[in-house]
Amino acid sequence: MNFAQNKQFWENAVNTRHSCRSYQNRPVEPEAMEKLKTFVNSIDLPFEHDFELRFFKSIGRPLANNLKNPPPDCLAFMSRTDLVSIGKTGFAGELFILYATGLELSTCWFGHYILPEVERAMPHLGKHANDPAPSFGYSKVEVEGIRAICITPLGYWEQKGLRLTDRIASSMMSFKRKSLVELMENGADPGKLPSEIQYALDFARKAPSGGNSQHWRFAVSGDGKTVTIAKPKGYKHFKWEHCDMDVGICACHFWLGLQVQGISCAVEPVLDGDRIMWRFSL
Repeated sequence: MNFAQNKQFWENAVNTRHSCRSYQNRPVEPEAMEKLKTFVNSIDLPFEHDFELRFFKSIGRPLANNLKNPPPDCLAFMSRTDLVSIGKTGFAGELFILYATGLELSTCWFGHYILPEVERAMPHLGKHANDPAPSFGYSKVEVEGIRAICITPLGYWEQKGLRLTDRIASSMMSFKRKSLVELMENGADPGKLPSEIQYALDFARKAPSGGNSQHWRFAVSGDGKTVTIAKPKGYKHFKWEHCDMDVGICACHFWLGLQVQGISCAVEPVLDGDRIMWRFSL
């Protein structure tokens, strides 16, 4: 896909993307679903991967504590559960979600889903189907095999169905993002960076995160040729255990911000102690 030729599409998607927890009870329109499936089959990412984006149908049962009435269409982000695989899945999954947003569909990353209900709707656990189920999601730690790291509903927003807490979160939290100054490592001045890097970092800072924590940090080399994105070493969120997936989501936004400008780069997600570091070489 030539992202630069569709710059306005992707800019609009990044700027209008938000998480939705209340959906109309109707399937995705056939034309839009066909476009989604074509996109999934044609995604060309800048790194090797073995994850899967799997469509499935909900069966009229809650899939998460705050997803009591999911729409008919959903998607699971499947991969192994080591940190690098989870980070790559965040990257690929967010690219899909941004594309869906551009098609005027509503989505939301759900990591704390109800595993038995997801297995009922989308059998995927195989020999692990009878293992004790965690309280939410697939696990808090690395486990054997391919798992649904997160799921997302695919559908149309039903504003009237929002709970009070969701309305408050939507109006007060979901769209609030830290400035670039707050996200730069070592007090670097983003205003002194090349304009194309500033543009891509602005894409990146708009990425979503668990609890809107925005725990990623950006570093740019002195010559402006290398950019890294990672969480601070030792960082742990009080509630969300897969922060490196969020960093992968942020890395996707940065890469997309370069792509729409026609800027190519090498992308390398590497294990760095207790975290994944994304290195972009321009």
